[in-house]
Amino acid sequence: MAENQTSPYLVLARKYRPRDFSTLVGQDAMVQTLGNAFAQNRIHHAFIMTGVRGVGKTTTARILARAFNYEDETGKHPTLDLSREGVHCRAIIEGRHVDVVEMDAASNTGIGDIREIIDSVKYGPVSAPYKVYVIDEVHMLSTAAFNGLLKTLEEPPPYVKFIFATTEIRKVPITILSRCQRFDLRRIPAGIMSDYLEKILGQEGIGFEPDALAMIVRAGEGSARDSLSLLDQAIAHGNGNVSAATVKTMLGLGDRARIIDMFEDLMGGRIAEALTALRDLYDLGADPQTLLADLAEFTHLVTRIKVVPAAADDAALTPDEKSRGRDLAGRLTMRALTRAWQILFKGNEEVARAGNGLQAAEMVLIRLAYAADLPSPDEVITRLTQQGNLPAAAPSAPALPPRGPSGPTGGASALRVEAVQSAPIPVTTPIAATTPIAVAQPALATIASYKDLIALAAAKRDVLIKLALEGQMRPVSFEQGRIEVALSDGADPGMIATLSARLQAWTGQRWLVMVSTRPPEGLTIRQEAEQKKQADTDAAHDDPLVKAILETFPGAKLVNVTVREDAAAMADLPPPPPEEDDE
Repeated sequence: MAENQTSPYLVLARKYRPRDFSTLVGQDAMVQTLGNAFAQNRIHHAFIMTGVRGVGKTTTARILARAFNYEDETGKHPTLDLSREGVHCRAIIEGRHVDVVEMDAASNTGIGDIREIIDSVKYGPVSAPYKVYVIDEVHMLSTAAFNGLLKTLEEPPPYVKFIFATTEIRKVPITILSRCQRFDLRRIPAGIMSDYLEKILGQEGIGFEPDALAMIVRAGEGSARDSLSLLDQAIAHGNGNVSAATVKTMLGLGDRARIIDMFEDLMGGRIAEALTALRDLYDLGADPQTLLADLAEFTHLVTRIKVVPAAADDAALTPDEKSRGRDLAGRLTMRALTRAWQILFKGNEEVARAGNGLQAAEMVLIRLAYAADLPSPDEVITRLTQQGNLPAAAPSAPALPPRGPSGPTGGASALRVEAVQSAPIPVTTPIAATTPIAVAQPALATIASYKDLIALAAAKRDVLIKLALEGQMRPVSFEQGRIEVALSDGADPGMIATLSARLQAWTGQRWLVMVSTRPPEGLTIRQEAEQKKQADTDAAHDDPLVKAILETFPGAKLVNVTVREDAAAMADLPPPPPEEDDE
């Protein structure tokens, strides 16, 4: 008993580290592939394990080293059935077997370190069937080290196995990857992780609350090591008991139920209640940036449930998140959810940069509450087109009534039944509903020439038609209701029908647009403009004053020439008469 009290504590991540494939969690696809390979005796000589931290890369490498070198009373035979320890298993588990070399590439990055491996590969194993080299964080090796390893990795001796592990698979040269059998270790699903932690707590004899485990699993982000480290911390923080309250305090999380209440208040336009809840959670020690992140996370959850209803059955969710998330997903529109996500995502960055995080978070919540009832572009268009034709009506009331006395609100709420939102939008107008409003119709355009047509296309901001008229067509004849054009080489014939449709929409009458059968003559409008610009530039270069300026400033260039209308008019006038001498 005294020895147990004085022996150093072994953290859960090391104490419950898997020692065979039966205890490895969340990597069933890899285990099945390896099992088939061992059963068919098609065992590769090089493996590379990749994935995020804490999903079992190094652990898998050590288990594989045991599987390669398994030996029992029946002899040496590789196997994945490691339920009984073999001759070499204990030494490999404890990291002291002479034939299993584990190297950390983060601290042994050079060609010299790899040269030691290359030299030792020449010699066979001392006692085990295979010599196994485990290189962790292999992406940290230098380019020279990778190049030095290539030949040995491609054609190793039959008694050598290589196992690599990395979190940055993209940094590993393709020449290395092509020589290895690759396994992508996935993040451990929340349900499997929750059962795994529950099993460990049962073995440790420690009480827990399901909500507390759900928080730890969510914070662990699919990493077994991260989740076990958080569980260790939660046990210490809760004095031997893992409760939701202690885990919230440890992780700096706001109460999930209060986060959902705050979300409902914001989407209902109840700003006073939301700000009060934010202050209360802040006074309890919650970080403003964490609270905004929690709101964004819940927004994502509701959006995901709206798109994929089965997402509400996730084992990592609390009962509140499951029931209320499903309810809110049915009542909120996708537009309101995506807008809330954008505001919270941007607001998270603002809080991170702000000197006072609480003030910045409050401004984000106010912005979100007031944005809850902003109309969409189609609603604005509907209001503008229907204004004056609808009876006056009050705005729709929020779907959820305030839980208490409410302060200023953001107007109408985003929390409405979608069927209500799809109905025509009432607009309150100061003019009596019975008084008809005369809506001014835009005057139809008139076109007298081909250049008028180009100017109209520019005024309508129809860039496609304008460019076609200037560069793809040459006017042959023009009269009211009828245009004949010649198409340039490479012009789109479909523009003729498009132009005819645009003219009918702009002028209110049918236009006949024909393609001339005669070969095109003359220049397009764009070519004429370019030709005139070139002529103006040449004339400017011949001007004595311009010549003098260019000679005075070597390297200067004439970039653009603008001909003033008054100067052009003056050029057409006769020269002034000579002045008479008074004498």
